[in-house]
Amino acid sequence: MLKIKAIGRKGSYGLVLVLLTSLLSACNTASNSSTDRTSNTVSTSNQSDGHYEKMSAGYETSYSGADLALKSKPSPSSVEYESRLGFRGADYQSPGLRAVFETQQPDTAQYKNYSDNPVKQVVTEPVSTFSLDMDTASYANSRRFIAHGRMPHPDAVRVEEFINYFPSTSNEKLTSITGSPFSAGYELAPSPWNTDKVLLRVNIKANDVNFNQLPPSNLVFLVDTSGSMYGEDRLDLLKESLKLLVNKLRPQDKVSIVAYAGSAGVALEPTSGSNKAKILAAIDKFEAGGSTAGGEGLQLAYKMAERGKVNGGINRILLATDGDFNVGINSTEELKAFVSREKEKGITLSTLGFGTNNFNDAMMVQIADAGNGNYSYIDSLEEAQKVLQEEMSATLVTVAKDVKAQIEFNPAQVLEYRQIGYEKRQLKQEDFNNDKVDAGDIGAGKKLTVLYELTLAGGKPSIDPLRYQNKKSAPAINASNNEIAFLKLRWKTPRGQKSELVSLPIEKKALASSFASAGVETRFMAAVAAYGQKLRNNPELSKTSYQQIASWANNAKGDDKQGYRAEFVKLVRKAAALEDKNS
Repeated sequence: MLKIKAIGRKGSYGLVLVLLTSLLSACNTASNSSTDRTSNTVSTSNQSDGHYEKMSAGYETSYSGADLALKSKPSPSSVEYESRLGFRGADYQSPGLRAVFETQQPDTAQYKNYSDNPVKQVVTEPVSTFSLDMDTASYANSRRFIAHGRMPHPDAVRVEEFINYFPSTSNEKLTSITGSPFSAGYELAPSPWNTDKVLLRVNIKANDVNFNQLPPSNLVFLVDTSGSMYGEDRLDLLKESLKLLVNKLRPQDKVSIVAYAGSAGVALEPTSGSNKAKILAAIDKFEAGGSTAGGEGLQLAYKMAERGKVNGGINRILLATDGDFNVGINSTEELKAFVSREKEKGITLSTLGFGTNNFNDAMMVQIADAGNGNYSYIDSLEEAQKVLQEEMSATLVTVAKDVKAQIEFNPAQVLEYRQIGYEKRQLKQEDFNNDKVDAGDIGAGKKLTVLYELTLAGGKPSIDPLRYQNKKSAPAINASNNEIAFLKLRWKTPRGQKSELVSLPIEKKALASSFASAGVETRFMAAVAAYGQKLRNNPELSKTSYQQIASWANNAKGDDKQGYRAEFVKLVRKAAALEDKNS
């Protein structure tokens, strides 16, 4: 139900209300007539009744006489559309009529669908190829759902972003891979949710960089100040989050700020990190109002980044938004193409997501990937502190770009495999050696985890053997050498054009005798993977309860100084309570 409160300067209030009522009625009619338009790739959550459906992105109409945009997408619960300047170059002007909307319309957050990776037979498809990825937004966004008493949309859950959220809490020793910026380790253990399977966990960690040794930074804060960013969990939180990063800047670093609403403008010319007061004052000026010219904002941000470019330094745009672009370039494919072209100039793009309804996760994750950056979701000041302070080096400093992984399984030891997560980062086998194929960038000190569920030789396979399949020739290696698989990593230096290659054999001797005897990292990551898969309604976890998952995690917290793992256990238990409530 939509309530309207109008405040006018002159004229008849009654006439204005009649006019607005007519416009809203027309929009509602148009919206109802569009319900048969669906999207095959983007999911939209319906927050009003707890169900989810596939919806179109909608459309918008506008009444120029009042300069008031009326959209089929919902507005924030209470938004005042008035002049909220505060940056040079904005042309959004206050209309003569100020409208306040109070709405209970459904949330139209958008998520891209990625189907779960299937089980594959080693005899027919022995090689798994994918890009590494350091996004963590999915976990923080799903946490927000659970904290507010709702299960997340299944498409909002990307399991690898759950797994890669958690820093290590054990003293697990990783082996430095000679000739690369990486260290790696691995372990195998019986799967806790399927006694016929074994889990393979591979950890890959990028070399860290001392904060004082970081190269100079040229940062551009691209800030969404449109009306959809109104609220404590949006622009207010955004401003406080950026201040945390500002407080870490050094004199050799510099910051520019571009803001956009109905148009884009420069809020701060390049300013040294030594002048924190000036930067903070520019951030404090922003208030939400107007439409969302995000495409124009991106173009201006890249111009500012190029103007202040530091050769050999960090040149990065931080886009802070709910992703609800509705003026100018707003197609995700167009935005990806633009960002991909610009990154060739040595300027990367990371995205920071804020807000709930109208949140466009589908766009945010894809343009961060295209911009060789990372995607984080900020649901609290504590999360901002993790992303922008504790993990500042990983967030801003790239130590390896276009990082690809390829694992070949030994058919004498492994019958089947299923990769858990990384659905959005799957590559063709031939893409591994093709330096023209884009892949993810890895930041300094970042630890990534890769999980596979395996059926070992002698185990019960999920797929029946093929009747007419010719037997493969014996493996090139001797099965007695104990190799389960062979890991290859390919990457480029931050400014390199040609990739480099390293490899690591994975041996069966790393198999723990039981799940309980496996290391802390393996047991905790198994619990996180189980939780993510269950939230996605993966049938593999249909007989596993949230209480079981919470127990696995609780027994594998390790030295959890920051409390992230204890928080996870509470989150899983809350999901159990929500499931009981909804059943």
